[in-house]
Amino acid sequence: MSSLTGAPMIKSILVPATGTETDLTSLTTALTIARDFSAHIDALHVRLDAVDVAVSTASRQGGSLVEKLVQQLKQDAHERELRARQTFEDFCRRESLRLVEAPASEATASPSAQWHVETGDEADTVASYGMLADLVICARGPDKHFTTRLLLESALLNTGRPLLIPNARDTPANFAGGTMAIAWKPTLQAARAVAAAMPLLACAKEIVVMTVGEEGPAAQTDGLLRNLAWHGLRVRAQRLGSKERDPANTLLEAAGKTASLLVMGGYGHSRIREWAFGGFTRQVLADAPLPVLMAH
Repeated sequence: MSSLTGAPMIKSILVPATGTETDLTSLTTALTIARDFSAHIDALHVRLDAVDVAVSTASRQGGSLVEKLVQQLKQDAHERELRARQTFEDFCRRESLRLVEAPASEATASPSAQWHVETGDEADTVASYGMLADLVICARGPDKHFTTRLLLESALLNTGRPLLIPNARDTPANFAGGTMAIAWKPTLQAARAVAAAMPLLACAKEIVVMTVGEEGPAAQTDGLLRNLAWHGLRVRAQRLGSKERDPANTLLEAAGKTASLLVMGGYGHSRIREWAFGGFTRQVLADAPLPVLMAH
């Protein structure tokens, strides 16, 4: 494991608390990283503004069901908030996690956590808070969970911060002292992802720079290897062929066999109200057998 002396640090981690089954996965992954960096976990729950949603819906339906709709939305939002908070409180109690609302005057050697609630649009609120964090962690939901997809899109495209998407394994990933993979291609997104991942890469025992097919000219790959070596990191290259398989499957199979984390650029376009990422990114998010750190 490389020394963390002088290395960039992760001190604040934003975890959207959605009130779904993915919350525990996100919190568990966040705590794994928080323990390595003595970081603070900010669990943010965004409460639906029932009146705004009801008025918007009623404007399309003539307004006859506004009052009934508001009550139903408020009840659903209340139950969702209770589930999210209960998961958070149970997790903190089980893990003996300190609850604080402000940084200590002196550095501490243990992670901490905080719960808070905002009202409004979930994706926009997470984006606003994500801009102020060192890392955003948001787990994947069910394949057709539209709200989770919008949340991931906003966290990746609208925060300027790295997004870590955990895998669905019951056993949390152990990042420190393991092997990490970088999906490299000479693009701004991939370069930003590598820069954003440096705190975690500095904890790796080994880093494998993976290129698929013709992507990543040798000179560009050699330059990345040299740059990482200047940081004192143990790094090697692995070129993957993809003549018979698509690049995403080739990459995921190779990374899943050797790495505890995959670092890659996230490619896509905002303002598309569907699964907005490009085909390669979408497939990685849907099928990745390991946690993925992305930057856009």
